[in-house]
Amino acid sequence: MVRKGHKRKNNHVVIVTSDATDGKVMQFKVRPWILQTVILVQCVIIGALIGFFLYEKDAWAGETQRTEAENEAIARLEQEKAELEGQVAGLNGEIDDLNETIGILSETVNQKTQSETQLSEQLQKQTMPTEFPLTGKTSMEEKTEENGNPICIFTASNGSMVVAAAGGSVVVVNEDPEYGNNVWVDHGNGYTTIYRCAGEVKVRQGETVTQGATLFVITGDDSKLGYQMTRDGVYISPMEVLAISG
Repeated sequence: MVRKGHKRKNNHVVIVTSDATDGKVMQFKVRPWILQTVILVQCVIIGALIGFFLYEKDAWAGETQRTEAENEAIARLEQEKAELEGQVAGLNGEIDDLNETIGILSETVNQKTQSETQLSEQLQKQTMPTEFPLTGKTSMEEKTEENGNPICIFTASNGSMVVAAAGGSVVVVNEDPEYGNNVWVDHGNGYTTIYRCAGEVKVRQGETVTQGATLFVITGDDSKLGYQMTRDGVYISPMEVLAISG
């Protein structure tokens, strides 16, 4: 009869001692597979720790690089912002200068427009036959001629002068069968004044006269002035336009 052999069991002994003089020595029997398991677990933990630290190192390095790149980008943006702010400040200065120039030009244009308006009003006033056509004392009578045209007849004193009621151009200088001579002044605005008198004529046809310019000088018994006016070729009463004060 053959005897079966028993499998030999191997155990590891773990001895724990103390530094104390009277310390006891403790022994623990540990089976091999337990020790192997503990060592394997320790290796796994150590490997995991090493991998974790390596990963964290790489991650930290990557994060550091990203942070540096972001800081550099922020620095560039801040520099660009500063440059843009400088450009904006310069443009604002130019805009202020332009606004000032525009203000000056606008004021100049307004002044010029005002001056032109005043000049236009002055010229219009000077060419509007509102002034009295005689100097000195005089009497006046309104009549209507046989042809139906209104006329103002002035009786002036010796030495009085017949003057242009407004500025314009002398378009007619003729003999007048009733009054001696007549002078027509076109004022360029639709109005024409007609002066009929036996006095001495002081203007020529085609001459430009200003308001108050002498047309006749009344001498001796030639004291009558027939004064007429047309507007757009139609005779009107001079009293409609004539400004009389006093």
